[in-house]
Amino acid sequence: MKEREIPLCKPAIGMEEIASATDILKSGWMAHGPKNHEFEELFKDYIGARHAVTMNSCTSALHLAIEALGIGGEVIVPSFTFVASVNAILLAGAEPVFVDIDEKTRNISPERIREAITEKTEAIMVVHYAGLPADMPKIIELAETHQLRIIEDSAQCIGGRYFGVHPGVYDVGCFSFFPTKNITTGEGGMLTTNDDKIASAVRSICAHGIDSSTYSREKEKKPWLRIASRIGYNFRMSNLHAAIGVEQMKKLDRLNMKRRKLAERYIDRLRGSEFVEPPMVPEGFDHAWQMFTVLIQPSVRDNLLFHLGSNGVGASVHFDPPVHEQPIYQDLKKGSSLAVTENVAKSIISLPIYPGMDMDDVDYICDIIQSFP
Repeated sequence: MKEREIPLCKPAIGMEEIASATDILKSGWMAHGPKNHEFEELFKDYIGARHAVTMNSCTSALHLAIEALGIGGEVIVPSFTFVASVNAILLAGAEPVFVDIDEKTRNISPERIREAITEKTEAIMVVHYAGLPADMPKIIELAETHQLRIIEDSAQCIGGRYFGVHPGVYDVGCFSFFPTKNITTGEGGMLTTNDDKIASAVRSICAHGIDSSTYSREKEKKPWLRIASRIGYNFRMSNLHAAIGVEQMKKLDRLNMKRRKLAERYIDRLRGSEFVEPPMVPEGFDHAWQMFTVLIQPSVRDNLLFHLGSNGVGASVHFDPPVHEQPIYQDLKKGSSLAVTENVAKSIISLPIYPGMDMDDVDYICDIIQSFP
């Protein structure tokens, strides 16, 4: 019989979120509204960006980043990511070019980016894996040398930093509030930028191409006028979801601190293991620990997953297969050998980590791993 059940993740929802959502339900203002503005202000101030725009998902944010930047050529992107990153590139009319990752950090390799740059390259989509920022100083240097835009898929990196800088402030950042992330709104995303024109375009495109929101028009002489200046989508976040986000933002640092302590316990318990390689954090980088991943020999990886599952541990894999091995993406351009990506995909395991866990849960999981035959 299983000693306990530990899911892969669990959102940290308290009475504050429930009360705020209840207030919105009672108010009747369910669609995009004042809580969106409050959430955006809190978020942009937290990461140090000039603008933050709420929307219904990080995928939508990635899509609109490409459209607002006017990118139609090649976008360099790691294959070791969720398919949403590449879906956004294709749906926005650009061409993804896959490059390899660094085995230690699981992040896109600046060296492989350099090799893949051609006259058709217009942007680099950086995916900050599991909460660890990629090597942004080197990537920014490459982008500036070759006059490329940077789109940061920061879905997993809310609260991460590189040399004190948050992801999402250099050019365009895209964040996720899915229930597995460091904070959640249920479903939702955020786009951040310091560029006034990009922010203005994104706000319009995500709301049917209309330049003013219902909330902002309330004070206008003719609030019923809706002027569309461009073709757009309905990618907006609701007032209800934003209200949950406001309360989550107030807890973000505390929730991330708990994740950090859990990760430290994992690393301490797994240090010196003969067959488990814990993640590494380069000096000067702060990991947000959205996921805690380890590398296992590919020959035993799946059996260890079954062993963990049979003992009540909700371990998983992120990501296998990588995007370039998905049937629909196999013919897309590869800018480098993807050997490291393929090896990591066959070796990686995501272990449970969320603020509601305690140290005994980590010890139990490590005991199960160490009991593996």
